[in-house]
Amino acid sequence: MIVVVAAAIVDGTPSRVLAAQRSYPPDLAGFWELPGGKVDDGEGELEALTREVREELDVEISVGGRLGDDVAIVGGDGVLRVWWARLAAGQPRAVEHAQVCWISRFEAAELAWLPSDGPIVAALLEGWPVD
Repeated sequence: MIVVVAAAIVDGTPSRVLAAQRSYPPDLAGFWELPGGKVDDGEGELEALTREVREELDVEISVGGRLGDDVAIVGGDGVLRVWWARLAAGQPRAVEHAQVCWISRFEAAELAWLPSDGPIVAALLEGWPVD
């Protein structure tokens, strides 16, 4: 089974969460997601999460607790697992995405998220950090 990890990176008061817009593959380009990626063989989930965020955004994060439950990945044999996080070093930039931006709770509800991210976005909105 494939495990994909992602981070709901929180910043500021009122709180904002970092969203990333996919640039590939073509059938997913333009959809939004939380940054992250696949756990490699022999790699721990949190190790993979910090590596993926470093590769995708050129930042270091401090990982907190889990956000929501495992979510089945649409059209695949895998699960998505998401953690809350905060920036530890650096400023996010779109290394592997079309763009990244900080979004409010209201903006999160309006974005076109990846199909697999629906339950995570619902959990994100329910557990949104205090504004």
